[in-house]
Amino acid sequence: MHPDLHLTLHHARAAELRAEAGVPRPTARNRHGLRTRLGWTLVEVGLRLATRPGTAAAAL
Repeated sequence: MHPDLHLTLHHARAAELRAEAGVPRPTARNRHGLRTRLGWTLVEVGLRLATRPGTAAAAL
């Protein structure tokens, strides 16, 4: 099966299941906002870990 066809069928089935459940689909804006906040939080944590005194990354 071609990957694009598989993805199209997946989206169609997911839409059917959401309609049956009566759950509204989240907007793209909300999904990207959460993704952006999570991404920057991970960057901040990574920077704190990399600059912590006594770590191998700080010694480089």
